[in-house]
Amino acid sequence: MLGGLFSFHSSWKNRLEDFTHKPSPLECTSLNFRGFQFAQAMRFAIEEINNSTDLLPAISLGYKFFDTCSSVARGVRAALALANGDEVTSAPSKTPCARPAQVLAIMGETSSSLSMPIATVIGPFHIPMISHFATCACLSDKTKYPSFLRTIPSDYYQSRALAQLVKHFGWTWVGAIRTNDDYGNNGMAIFSETAQQLGICLEYSVSVFRTDPPDKIQKVIDIIKASTSQVIVAFLHHLDMDVLIHELTHHNLTGYQWVGSESWIFDSQIAKLDRNHILDGAIGLSIPRAHVSGMREFMLDVKPLNSSSTDIFTEFWETLFGCKFKQSSLSGSHRECSGHEVLTGAVNSFTDMSLMPIFNNVYKGVYAVAHALHRVLGCNQTCDDKLQPDPFTILQHIKKTHFNTKDGDEVYFNEDGDPAAKYEIINWQPTRHRTVDFVTAGLYDASLPADKQLNLQSTSLVFAQNSTLVPVSVCSESCPPGTRKVLLKGKPVCCFDCIRCAEGEISNSTDSVSCVRCHPDFWSNERRDTCVKKDIEFLSYEEIMGALLTTASLSGTCATVLVLLVFFRHRKSPIVRANNSELSFLLLFSLTLCFLCSLSFIGRPSKWSCMLRHTAFGITFVLCISCILGKTMVVLMAFRATLPGSDVMKWFGPAQQRLSVLAFTLVQVVICVIWLTRSPPFPFKNIQELKGKIILECALGSAVGFWAVLGYIGVLAVLCFVLAFLARKLPDNFNEAKFITFSMLIFCAVWITFIPAYVSSPGKLSVAVEIFAILASTFGLLCCIFIPKCYIILMKPEKNTRKNMMGKTTPNSF
Repeated sequence: MLGGLFSFHSSWKNRLEDFTHKPSPLECTSLNFRGFQFAQAMRFAIEEINNSTDLLPAISLGYKFFDTCSSVARGVRAALALANGDEVTSAPSKTPCARPAQVLAIMGETSSSLSMPIATVIGPFHIPMISHFATCACLSDKTKYPSFLRTIPSDYYQSRALAQLVKHFGWTWVGAIRTNDDYGNNGMAIFSETAQQLGICLEYSVSVFRTDPPDKIQKVIDIIKASTSQVIVAFLHHLDMDVLIHELTHHNLTGYQWVGSESWIFDSQIAKLDRNHILDGAIGLSIPRAHVSGMREFMLDVKPLNSSSTDIFTEFWETLFGCKFKQSSLSGSHRECSGHEVLTGAVNSFTDMSLMPIFNNVYKGVYAVAHALHRVLGCNQTCDDKLQPDPFTILQHIKKTHFNTKDGDEVYFNEDGDPAAKYEIINWQPTRHRTVDFVTAGLYDASLPADKQLNLQSTSLVFAQNSTLVPVSVCSESCPPGTRKVLLKGKPVCCFDCIRCAEGEISNSTDSVSCVRCHPDFWSNERRDTCVKKDIEFLSYEEIMGALLTTASLSGTCATVLVLLVFFRHRKSPIVRANNSELSFLLLFSLTLCFLCSLSFIGRPSKWSCMLRHTAFGITFVLCISCILGKTMVVLMAFRATLPGSDVMKWFGPAQQRLSVLAFTLVQVVICVIWLTRSPPFPFKNIQELKGKIILECALGSAVGFWAVLGYIGVLAVLCFVLAFLARKLPDNFNEAKFITFSMLIFCAVWITFIPAYVSSPGKLSVAVEIFAILASTFGLLCCIFIPKCYIILMKPEKNTRKNMMGKTTPNSF
């Protein structure tokens, strides 16, 4: 339907030039009831304005209609006829205007594909063209269509709203069918772009057109059958949906969830064609329902047309009731029309008022022109009837118009000539009578913030196959927390595998694309969806192992103190004097320090404890071995001194013995000082050794310093062992060198086995091994060197004589 709107002087009368019907190759083959309804809606608005005393007082509006028959050529021809004031294009009117009419606005076209060429043709004339149903987003381009406006929202908003609706239900794997014209192709292009941004994938996207051959329609059906998606987004014109629903019914393709555009989702005729209820549960967007007072009654009252235009009334009446008037050629299959048939009781596409929202768009478009004209003519109580406004001025005022209709609808246009984008969300819900109710299940308002645009009442929805459960349509099931998505090669982003996060990593959201590593102090739980704090591990006094080692250390200390007391009490006895009592007391003191230094390895490592434990261990053990080395050398030197002419003992008297111990110990002190100065040990959190645990330990700092300390102890121990071994068979009744040899043998064996045990022990066990080595070697020295002497002192006092100490009996070898 294409209608031209004119302005008239107050004395002029309305004029109706009905649908153009004349012999032409472009002539319509049948009367278009839908176009007729739109024409009636325009007539209603014009007559209401003409009868108004507030809007355009004393000014009457005229109109002229053309049925374009969905033909681009016919539409362009009609538009040019309106723009040029060509009265030859139609039959002469019985109520001509007083002077040639100038078209101020064109109402229409219904479809986007027809509106585009017409808007292109009339654009240079600046004649406003207001469409009530052309929704293609391309028409918002003012550089191409400068004079085009519309009272229906652009598909830019509808396509985005459909994508958000699909996303709302979690459908990420959908099929798409579109009308193969500007409406369908542009609408689906915007939907696809928005869907991609929202993480929705199209399994297929196919086009159909009402004139397609059967084999092409069959290919579409085959694609739907072969698909795995359960949701179909149909951006279709209602005429193309008519064709498609026949094929869907023939193949009984039920079970799919349909998502529809406004062109067909609210069409009662399509619902009647859906005999197999294939579209039950469909959901989509529709122009908000509207009520225009008096419009329905006016549209059904077509008898006044009989007096104004007999031709259109005759064809309409004959088509509506299937009869023929006398002036028409009667055939055997048609009865004669009386002209008094009752229209209100008839049930057909013309009496169906389900498209009232679109009729309301026509109504608002006419009123927009009237309000613009009202402002141009400076109307108050009267209008300037001498002024003949030009279309360009009317166009500029239409763009700025802002008013409310009598039923409260707000009308205005944005900079693109589009109205506010508001949609109702319609859900097809079957009834007990095998019919369909179009239930409003929510609203979409593009003017609201993004998170509030979609307002859906999910509890009232019905989906495919009359189910209240939201169907599932995904290429791959969602990856649960603890896993991450891995895209499949050659597949869309919606198709993926789920891979479990590695140890120490988590993903705490569904469909995570990556796993996040936990903080070093935390660890991933078994499900890999939460970071839990790691257990802190160190050798503490509270645990059994730490308590046992502490007990052993204190026991060794006490035992050493007891030996020291025994030696001190019997310090004048031959056995104590014969074995260098001064070095013996110093050795016992160093053994006490060795036992006590092991305690520094127990407890939470700190900066000071880390520096103390290794340096104290190194120095005390060197002091201990230096004393043993001194005692061994005294034994050797004493034997050498008994040889004739030997004065060696003068070079190894008490002063020299003290200096040797001090010198040996001072070397270790220097090594430790250099170590602590350059790169001292420090507390360290070991997060790599054990899964799920933080091992608090002392890092060595300088490995060279650590091994220098141990190496120096080892060198002294080996030297001491060699000297003791050489002196093991000296002819003394109580040969101390023999016991020193045993003690150093134990000492070396302990520390040789310590190295592999220390390296292979995880966590706090490595500290326990080191403490055990310290205690074992210290106990070895204490027991091998001093216990035999204590035994004689306490249990065999008769042997504790100088004569017995200097006995000439040869000791047994070992």
